[in-house]
Amino acid sequence: MIAVLDYGIGNLRSAEKALQHVGADARLTSDPEVAAAADGVVLPGVGAFGRCMEALRSAGLDAVALSALDAGTPFLGICVGMQMLYEGSDESPGVAGLGVLPGMITLLPDGVKRPQMQWNRLDVRPGAGQWLTRGAEDEAWVYFVHSFAAPAGPDVVATCDYGGPVTAAIQRQALWATQFHPEKSGTVGLGILAAFAAAVAAGGDFVPGAKP
Repeated sequence: MIAVLDYGIGNLRSAEKALQHVGADARLTSDPEVAAAADGVVLPGVGAFGRCMEALRSAGLDAVALSALDAGTPFLGICVGMQMLYEGSDESPGVAGLGVLPGMITLLPDGVKRPQMQWNRLDVRPGAGQWLTRGAEDEAWVYFVHSFAAPAGPDVVATCDYGGPVTAAIQRQALWATQFHPEKSGTVGLGILAAFAAAVAAGGDFVPGAKP
């Protein structure tokens, strides 16, 4: 079972429905006990970093997320759900993130329209992030809606070009996260979600060609 953490902000059900569409047993839940017993965890997020973090903590789901990450449970962060994995964000000074990944979330560079609200092509790093191209026949195009982005670092497995390279996806062992919305990214996005569901079934490892 994959728990989609419901902390009351944004259209969280869209991630649940997309996972169910690819055959996963995904359940939107605000119950920490249900989420703690899950085989995989998804943390979506839409809106302001600070408001999302405060709602996550108020729901008691921040501890669930951290426990799952500490235990090596397959984990997928989406959009602001990815940003919340970092130490904090310039969007919400003084609000601490989960601090699983080092660094701060910063505003997209000057000279580009903010937010980035468009399809953009992923530049996937060689030898990394095979799950990102599972649904792509050729180039992987995905849908972004964001004004802030994560820093560059060793966990980055894909970027997009938006006034320069912008972090689009990270992976650290069983932790996967995307700045873009896989549930809004057509065949490529569904391929990513199917790959995550298959990894959950396999105990955290990416399985090429596997079905959930």
